[in-house]
Amino acid sequence: MTSNETYGTGVASASGRVDWVDYAKGICIIMVVMMHSTLGTELAAGRLGFMHHVVEFARPFRMPDFFLISGLFLPLVIDRDWRTYLDRKVVHFAYFYFLWVAIQFAFKAPGLAATNGWASVVTMYLESFIDPFGTLWFIYMLPIFFVVTKATRGRIPAAAIWFAAAALEMAHISTGWTVIDEFAARFVYFYSGYLFAPRVFAFAEWVRHHPLGALGALLIWALVNGTLVYADLATLPVISLMLGYAGACAIIATGTLLARRHLLDWLRYCGEYSITIYLAFFLPMAVTRILLLKSNLIASIGAVSLIVTVMAVFGALLIWWGTRNTRLKFLFERPDMFWIAPKKPRAVLQPAE
Repeated sequence: MTSNETYGTGVASASGRVDWVDYAKGICIIMVVMMHSTLGTELAAGRLGFMHHVVEFARPFRMPDFFLISGLFLPLVIDRDWRTYLDRKVVHFAYFYFLWVAIQFAFKAPGLAATNGWASVVTMYLESFIDPFGTLWFIYMLPIFFVVTKATRGRIPAAAIWFAAAALEMAHISTGWTVIDEFAARFVYFYSGYLFAPRVFAFAEWVRHHPLGALGALLIWALVNGTLVYADLATLPVISLMLGYAGACAIIATGTLLARRHLLDWLRYCGEYSITIYLAFFLPMAVTRILLLKSNLIASIGAVSLIVTVMAVFGALLIWWGTRNTRLKFLFERPDMFWIAPKKPRAVLQPAE
């Protein structure tokens, strides 16, 4: 059963994928890569560029939308037996987390050791299994969200869970432990995707049939979001939650409008393979940043950040294209030995079903 059949909304492709969902995920993954590329470039250069303002504008909704979309299709699979559910929602992401943590450490270890010594590198590596490392925290948190949602289903009223999650987001908890802090900040959006999935799909359908009204709403949202961000009000309790939801709706609306006219298909493609990009972008990002900053060919830090973003996305896809039909396909495809339930017909990465 596809999401189209379940919710009665959205337009599915021949593969059963919903077009606007992939567009929305494409926007999200590019914003994530943009953030890391821009902040990393500015830190290395010691000054800010125009891309910093774009990153700040997206801060209130960049990750809320990603998590909300990740929860959208959970109603279709949450009733699976625990073995199958854990295989798809925990083992799947755990495999790629363990693998790509090792890959990232392989590249970063020499630099870390030169600064802090090899003992600290070993300690950091071991700590990465209880506190997610670097850019990989998203796929560390997803299995936790999946398990909590299934474990509490039918045992705790959904409204109580949502209100508790909303309170945690507005509390702005900061313990220094990523698992606790990100759970508090993001679970409400993931759970909202699961809980309000039919309404989200109905909203996308409304946008599809009322494009002018949606464009007007997007303009108002952009003005309000930008005003609150640049006035340093976006992180206040209640406001942060409202901007998270409003931004998620804006990205969904944008994805729906693009899908309606079949514009920027490359963006939909990036969304279809968003987790692939998420895993591999760190390497082309770092290489491009180093080469551009050392060459001094481009004076504008903003332009450097933009180029680094583009090359990080394209480079990640290039790594996938170059390995998918080779012995290295295990980088993006879970081998048979790491399945604990009957294997799906298609074994490549799927961030949400």
